[in-house]
Amino acid sequence: MCGIVGYVGPDQALPIVMEGLRRLEYRGYDSAGIAVVDGGLAVRKRAGKLAELESLLIEQPAPGATIAIGHTRWATHGAPTEGNAHPHLDCDGRVAVIHNGIIENFQELRARLEKNGHAFVSDTDTECVAHLLEEKLAGAGSLAEAVRAAVGELDGSYALVVLSSDHPDELVGVKVSSPLVVAMWDDGAAMLASDIPALLGTDHVARPTIVPVEEGRLVSITRDGVALLDLGGADVPLRPIEVDWNVAEAQKGGYPYFMRKEIDEQPAAIRDTLAGRVHAGGLQLDELRVPDDALREVSKVFVVACGTAFHSGLVAKYAIEHWTRLPVEIEIASEFRYRDPVLGPDTLTVAVSQSGETIDTLEAARHAARQGSQVLAVTNTVGSSLAREADGVFYTHAGPEIGVAASKTFATQMVAQELVALYLAQVRAAKFPEEIAEVLADLDELPAKVALAIASEDRVRAVAERLADARDVFFIGRHTGYPAALEGALKLKELSYIHAEAYPAGELKHGPIALIEDGVPVVAIATRCHVYPKMLSNIQEVKARGASVIAIVTEGDTEVARVADHVLEVPETPELLSPVVVTVPLQLLAYHVAVLRGCDVDRPRNLAKSVTVE
Repeated sequence: MCGIVGYVGPDQALPIVMEGLRRLEYRGYDSAGIAVVDGGLAVRKRAGKLAELESLLIEQPAPGATIAIGHTRWATHGAPTEGNAHPHLDCDGRVAVIHNGIIENFQELRARLEKNGHAFVSDTDTECVAHLLEEKLAGAGSLAEAVRAAVGELDGSYALVVLSSDHPDELVGVKVSSPLVVAMWDDGAAMLASDIPALLGTDHVARPTIVPVEEGRLVSITRDGVALLDLGGADVPLRPIEVDWNVAEAQKGGYPYFMRKEIDEQPAAIRDTLAGRVHAGGLQLDELRVPDDALREVSKVFVVACGTAFHSGLVAKYAIEHWTRLPVEIEIASEFRYRDPVLGPDTLTVAVSQSGETIDTLEAARHAARQGSQVLAVTNTVGSSLAREADGVFYTHAGPEIGVAASKTFATQMVAQELVALYLAQVRAAKFPEEIAEVLADLDELPAKVALAIASEDRVRAVAERLADARDVFFIGRHTGYPAALEGALKLKELSYIHAEAYPAGELKHGPIALIEDGVPVVAIATRCHVYPKMLSNIQEVKARGASVIAIVTEGDTEVARVADHVLEVPETPELLSPVVVTVPLQLLAYHVAVLRGCDVDRPRNLAKSVTVE
C-alpha cells in the first residue's frame, strides 16, 4: 500500500517520478502528491487518482528540477483529503517528507512538537516527522544526520524519504519494516522507490543496478553516488540483486486489465516456478538453505499467511500432512503471534507473502524465529524483507503482478508449497522415489491443464452475466475444494463488491443453509475426489431449497449436471493439485462479473496490493 518514488540525476525529475507513481498505482491509493527542489521547495498534491494530480500540474506547473519525490497515499491516519496527502512540510516549508507505514508514537510526538510552537495542518502521523526534522536540521551537519536523529525518536514500521531545500542535491531514505529499493545508472541517475516496477519505466537504455534497502538502514543519494548507512551512521556495503523483470512484463500488452493478462500468464508462471527444481525424477532445492538434517528433525509445521496467501497455505496443509504425515497448523498471520503458539527448534514455519513485505506475515515470521523455529519464506519478490530474514526462501518466479487481486501469484504459491511438501517427504523418506516422481510428473502437466481451463472463458462469461445482479453468492467445497471455494468468494467480493461467503459443504446443515432460498447462487466445487459423493449430496441439499447451482466439475462429469443449473468443466487433476486448476474459472467468473458491474478490476476500492501496516 502507498507508493514512494524519488529521483536524483541529470534529467528532468518530475516526468520520471510521475511515471514511477503510475507504475505503483496497483498498490492502492486515494491521494497523490509531488515535491521538487529548484531554489525553493514546490509541492503539488490532490485527493483522488493520479489524473487529478496531473490536471493540477497543468494548471499549476511545478518548476523544472533534477531532484523530486512523489507519493501515492492509502489513508490510515486522517481521511483521504488533499490536506492529508503527502508530501508533508515543516513550518518553514523547507523540508518535505513522504512516508509509508505507521508512526505509532505520533500522538506523543505531536503534543510535544505543538508545545514547542509547531503548527500542524494535517491529521496524519507523517507530519510529525517533518516538524521533528525541522528541529533536528538546526543542529545537524547534513540531511542524513538529521534524518538519523529523527528516526531515533520514532516508533513503528515505516519507510521515509526526505527532501530539503537546504540540501538541494540530496535525497535521504530510511527503512524500518516497510520496503524501500534503490536503482542506480552509470550516468549518475538514481532512484528510490517502494517497489521495483517503479524503477523499470525510465528512458535509460541500460538496466539499473538494484539494491534493496535492508532493515534498519538509511540511504543517502546525491549526484556523486549512493551511500548506505546503519542507524548508527556506519557505512554498510551495497548488495545488488538480479531482477529479471522487464518493462513489458509490467505493462498491459493490449489487455483491458492487468488482472486479465495475469490470468493468462499463469501457465508460464507455474512452468517457471517448476523450472530447475527437478533432477533425475527427484527434487533439488538447495535454495531453501535449511539443512536436510534439520528438516528430518521437524515434528510440526506452521504455515502463516494473509488473504489469498492463507488460502494457498490451506492447500499446502493437505499436501504436507498427506505426503509427510507431519501435523500442520495454518494460521492467519495477524493472529499468530498474539496467541502464544508453541514453537521451537523442531518446528518449521512457512511464511507466505507475494510481496515479502506483508507486515503481519513478516512479524509472524520474526516471532517464530525468536522462538527458535526454522523459518522458510515463500515469496515472489527477490530481496524482500521476508526473503532476507528467513532461514530459507523459495521464490515463486511469477514475475510482476500488478492487479491488486492475486491470480498468478496464488497459483505459484500453491505449486511452490506443494514442492516444499514433496521435498519434505523426500528428505524424510516418507514417500518412495517412484511416488515422488509420479507427483512431479503430475505437477509438470499443470501448465497445460491451466491453459485448458482458461480456454473455457466463453462459458464462464455466460455464467457471469447471470450473477452480475446478485446480492449474495455462496461458495461451497470439501477437502481441497474448500480453500478453492474460499478463494473464489474472496475474488468475487474483492472485484465486484458482491457479498460472497465460502463454507465447507458439510457445514451447511450447521447454520448457513438457513440463508438458502429461491434463486440464491451457490458455486459448488465438485471435481472428482474421494469426497465427491458427499459433495453431490450437499449440492442436492441446496438445490432442494431453491438455490441456483453453478458447479465446477471434472471434464466429462454427467452426475452433477443432472442437478446443477450451470456446469463449468476443468481438466481432470489429482486431488491435492486440483485447486491450481479449479481456481481459474473462479478467477474468470469474478473478473467478468466485475467488468459487467463497471468496477475497476485492477484497483478495487479500499484495497492495496502490499499491506505494509498492521
